[in-house]
Amino acid sequence: MEADRSAVVRSLTETVNEIASLSGYRATVKKQYCNLARRLKLLIPLFEEIEEIKEPLPEETIAALVSLGESLVSAKELLRFGCDGSKVYMVLERDHVMDKFNGVTDNLERALSQISSSELDIADEVKEQVEHVLAQFQRARERVDSPDVQLHNDLLSLYGKNHDVFAESAVLRRLAEKLELVKIGHLKQESIALHEMVYSSDGDPGERIEKMSKVLKKIKDFVLMENPDMDLSAGEKSMLLNDCGQASTEGNQEATVIPDDFRCPISLELMKDPVIVSTGQTYDRSSIEKWLEGGHRTCPKTQQTLTNNVLTPNFVLRSLIDQWCEANGITFSSPKSPSTSRSRPNKGIYVSSSMESGMIESLLHKLNSMDPEVQRSSAGEVRLLAKRSAGNRLAIAEAGAIPLLVPLLYKSDIGTQEHAVTALLNLSICDDNKGTIVFSGAVPGIVHVLKSGSMEARENAAATLFSLSVVDEYKVTIGAFGAIPPLVALLSEGSQRGKKDAATALFNLCIYQGNRGKAVRARIVPTLMQLLTEPGGMVDESLAVLAVLASHPEGRAAIGAAKAVPVLVELIQLGSPRNRENAAAVMVHLCTGDQKHLLEAQEVGVMDPVLDLAENGTDRGKRKAAQLLELLSQFMDQQQQEAAFGGQSEPDVVPPPEEPQAP
Repeated sequence: MEADRSAVVRSLTETVNEIASLSGYRATVKKQYCNLARRLKLLIPLFEEIEEIKEPLPEETIAALVSLGESLVSAKELLRFGCDGSKVYMVLERDHVMDKFNGVTDNLERALSQISSSELDIADEVKEQVEHVLAQFQRARERVDSPDVQLHNDLLSLYGKNHDVFAESAVLRRLAEKLELVKIGHLKQESIALHEMVYSSDGDPGERIEKMSKVLKKIKDFVLMENPDMDLSAGEKSMLLNDCGQASTEGNQEATVIPDDFRCPISLELMKDPVIVSTGQTYDRSSIEKWLEGGHRTCPKTQQTLTNNVLTPNFVLRSLIDQWCEANGITFSSPKSPSTSRSRPNKGIYVSSSMESGMIESLLHKLNSMDPEVQRSSAGEVRLLAKRSAGNRLAIAEAGAIPLLVPLLYKSDIGTQEHAVTALLNLSICDDNKGTIVFSGAVPGIVHVLKSGSMEARENAAATLFSLSVVDEYKVTIGAFGAIPPLVALLSEGSQRGKKDAATALFNLCIYQGNRGKAVRARIVPTLMQLLTEPGGMVDESLAVLAVLASHPEGRAAIGAAKAVPVLVELIQLGSPRNRENAAAVMVHLCTGDQKHLLEAQEVGVMDPVLDLAENGTDRGKRKAAQLLELLSQFMDQQQQEAAFGGQSEPDVVPPPEEPQAP
């Protein structure tokens, strides 16, 4: 049973960390999907605490955890779809997409509610966090964003029409801009995503692809017509002008769009035997050999002079192409080394069975190269590979890539630094890799990126630190290497996603008592107070962190000095159920043993909001309201007694009223 418990909890943690690594949600679903991912990241402390419980867990709790694990896997696939899916599909099939989203969130809420956290031997703060997530799920059902009706109607209006793009230019311009399909790279991605997403959906994929591809083809034609001087190679223009996004059938097999990275830059065909030249670029062997035989001594893509004619097999890319071909039912004759010709029992594992001596040597050689361009491309290769599956993450780490990624964190090249930190983020999702990352000395480098990298790199560094900090001893390490001040800076300066990642990382780090003072001294409280009063949806996160900090003496002092009482009272009165209870929890910490805050709360009218919370709040909100009412009652009794003695204390013969003591 204990072995089952450990396995289940590890699986839950890994799944949530995989969810945490996802980013770049499509605009049409961004708000709902980002909120779901953020809520699920808040469950990490629960899993940590359950794993540390010494006593055996009831069978029903184990069953509830297994059910939650199944729901989390469904959520992960849904969120990955939100990152990589077709934009056209998400608009035209919005009802189907939202039905699936609501089904996944309902299952998550049901599974989580079956875990009786109040009966488990876990910290009160973690119990409150679980209640917080459940409350957010309940509120989310009541908030349904209105769809963009014009966008939907514009797409529908193009179905089945054969007249040219001139008659539809206004509609096409709106679609290209709203769907962010004005650049060639985005159009290519949409072509691939449309086919892959619709092909894997329920219903009749052939008919859907045909309709949506016609729309996408018109948008492509319009973009090319509007930008006749666009800088395109002949191959790119040819690929965009043909119906590469459309599905055709031959027998029962549908035409499949080849991912850009799998095409040879020379032939634009699917690479059968990818090889690397001395500049670090990859080509299909037959194409580059013909190029070299023609007397050329330069790299076709970069025009750099080749230092030699050695062609190194790109085993990583070949493995990815093999897996993609298997998944899409494509067969072709390609040279196979003994390691790559072995059968792969699990399609989810992209590398583990074929990433042997040649592949490992190639990967490590590229990461260790002195050529900055090769370093950048190899770090990007690791980043991509580590994103795809748990098996890849294990194989890459076992190959010794992590120590080679660490020095790249200090590179001045923005692309190299971004690839390196994001590769470490993806690798850190696997629990077995966390220790290797920390003991390879990566934390100082990640903190360096967090301080001085690009905004994307800083935000991914924050997510990496959150992933590593799920291990208690690493909370101490991360805090000791100075991560908290730059996380606080990102909380103020980052994008909405960056602020949320920073807040989540800070919440996790501040679970360790020793980090709370560091956060306060980094002036986190003024930043949190600002987030409480400005638009942007950071109230939940800010109050959660404040509730943790309020249990620390320096935290209480800083919150009090920030004139927080009026803001907290307003949130108790007007906030969401979760915000009301969190605001009350902070008030209880502030007012325990400090009468000046009780007086201030009384002056701004705290009594009526607290009475209402005690009657109509959540269970936790009612408990916090009762504690606050008790403090207020004792304070008012003392005020009355002092007034009865003319402002003086009672005579010594009468025992003074018992004052509440700080916990």
